[in-house]
Amino acid sequence: MHKVIYKITYPNGKIYIGKDLVDSINYFGSADSKIIAKDFTREQRKDFTIRKEILFEAENVTDKEINQMEVEFIKQFQSNNPSIGYNQWPKFKENT
Repeated sequence: MHKVIYKITYPNGKIYIGKDLVDSINYFGSADSKIIAKDFTREQRKDFTIRKEILFEAENVTDKEINQMEVEFIKQFQSNNPSIGYNQWPKFKENT
């Protein structure tokens, strides 16, 4: 069974990085719907396209390894930065 790290891109260009331990074609992450909904009008929600890209896949990685990789991809793409993406964890820290 493949384990994957994926990137979801929403129509506004914001992204969400997640993992799927069973590689379900119908799984689009567990981003907070309330946060995403604030970015779209009722009209925009009537015709909505998102893109799912597989960034990494493997059969022989542990859950711990895939969890660590998910965090690294979140940091790499800065999808935890509210202006870029919808990941809530790890907390985004501005470089000062």
